[in-house]
Amino acid sequence: MNFKSLPQLLDYFKDENTCIEYYEQIRWNGTPVCPHCGSERTYKTNRGHKCANSECYKKFTVKVGTIFHGSKISLRIWFAAIFLATTHKKGISSVQLALDLGITQKTAWFVLHRIREMLKDKAPQVLGKDKMVEVDEAYIGGREKNKHINKRRSLEDKNFTNEGKPYTPKKTVVGIIERNGNVVLKHVPNSELRNMGAFIARHVPQGSTIYSDEAPVYNHLKKYYTHESVKHALNIYVDGQVHTNTIENFWSVLKRGLYGIYHQVSEKHLERYLDEFAARFNTRSLSSQERFEKFLVDSESTLSYKKLISTVY
Repeated sequence: MNFKSLPQLLDYFKDENTCIEYYEQIRWNGTPVCPHCGSERTYKTNRGHKCANSECYKKFTVKVGTIFHGSKISLRIWFAAIFLATTHKKGISSVQLALDLGITQKTAWFVLHRIREMLKDKAPQVLGKDKMVEVDEAYIGGREKNKHINKRRSLEDKNFTNEGKPYTPKKTVVGIIERNGNVVLKHVPNSELRNMGAFIARHVPQGSTIYSDEAPVYNHLKKYYTHESVKHALNIYVDGQVHTNTIENFWSVLKRGLYGIYHQVSEKHLERYLDEFAARFNTRSLSSQERFEKFLVDSESTLSYKKLISTVY
């Protein structure tokens, strides 16, 4: 198998059995493991497998306990969706995915969110061990001047719109990126030190070299890191090795994807979209097939529709 395009992928995965055999090899290395109790003592049934452990004795398929859990969509369609969502640099909308795969927009929206669940980092990345690191924040949301008049802030009260509803500011995203390396992202309530500092400390070991702009929130970095800042307010964007151009380039891709492909992202789901963009960026050096297989290895996570639309998050 060596596919570089969607037609080649679909040519290989001609039927459901081929998909199941392939995914069983990816997930279990050919030896089925019960997802309920972890036992390797299983036997094959007409519809999948059954645990031979007398305390469990449950039936299961390779989909149980994964992003495909409970889905009636064929793995062939799922594999095509994963390929499209992870190879489009700026993402693919649920409307376009529905048209491409012949499913409903509601189904495509749920499929994409399950894929984002798969793309989520399972363990915190440590950046800056042997590379220079840049840190910056971005603000997601429309410009005030472009909003409808009834959604703009009142001139009398800056905390409310003209209709008296509480004003919702732009969403704050903090990002840390290695030069020629990976990126980690997080949606934070605001750009205060208590939010930014904890995130940086979690992902960058003390003593690393960090570059940022001149925002006051980064002043504390000198205590724990080799920190230098570039003076954007003075129209200085590069001073030797001191710049934030790497993270700025990433922000441009992120914003063009969010605004151009998805148009609008709710605060509730923003973190999932950040996982998607970070995962694509961090696997940019892999081939389409290598990326596809890597993400399938990390597919053991479930997401129900009830949880996805829940108001508690």
